[in-house]
Amino acid sequence: MALIQCQFFSEVLGLSTQMTVILPQKAAGEIGVESARGEGKYPVLYLLHGYSDDDTIWLRRTSIERYVSALGIAVVMPNVHQSFYSDMEYGNPYWTFLSEELPRLASSFFPLSENREDHFVAGLSMGGYGAVKWALRCPDQFAAAASLSGVLDLAGHIKSNPFTARSLQLVFGDRDIAGTADDPLWLLEQAAASDGPKPLLYQCCGTEDFLYEGNVKFKELADRAGYEVTTVFDPGNHNWEYWDAHIQKVLEWLPLKERTSL
Repeated sequence: MALIQCQFFSEVLGLSTQMTVILPQKAAGEIGVESARGEGKYPVLYLLHGYSDDDTIWLRRTSIERYVSALGIAVVMPNVHQSFYSDMEYGNPYWTFLSEELPRLASSFFPLSENREDHFVAGLSMGGYGAVKWALRCPDQFAAAASLSGVLDLAGHIKSNPFTARSLQLVFGDRDIAGTADDPLWLLEQAAASDGPKPLLYQCCGTEDFLYEGNVKFKELADRAGYEVTTVFDPGNHNWEYWDAHIQKVLEWLPLKERTSL
């Protein structure tokens, strides 16, 4: 695998920012790692960080580079600070950056597939929220999306947690996001009723996680609305032990056209 720390200027944000990128490399001489690279452009997984982290965190806290080495897939990890992958009320337009500019720039820098069937997104906590929101708002962009301990009932989480409400003032201001395009529950209902493309969805959350009830609510709504979601609720908490184990399950679940075993 090739690991690239990519610094670049964002016209949307009006500032320099960065992304961490893993690219496939066929290297028979590497010891202890099975590497793969298919012909043509790479399938891509956009892998999103959580609220207190940045674009380097998946690489630092898990073995993501090793986990994807045999899959022939690129991994793009952007940095969005504490924006909740949203156009901030008092800050930068990170949703526009994420959904419009980032894929265009990443594809111009690296040989990434343009096909929807080769595009995937996943993330943890705030990044799980971002992954589901991105896939449901832009279903023509993604074949599949996965949330690990995601904030999938953000409106309810804000209402029941004064600290969260205060910390997200810069992002959402005083507005109620329930029933808006920033609400994963509302987006799920709209997607279920749509005749358009429906990305495959995967969610996992530990039963001891403070976000567990919100994840259960998302699953129950999906069942009522008729939107199939692959769900894993198992013992675990909001920590890297859980996410390191479950990102491997997400990679096994991804509908890659060609794969070798992890």
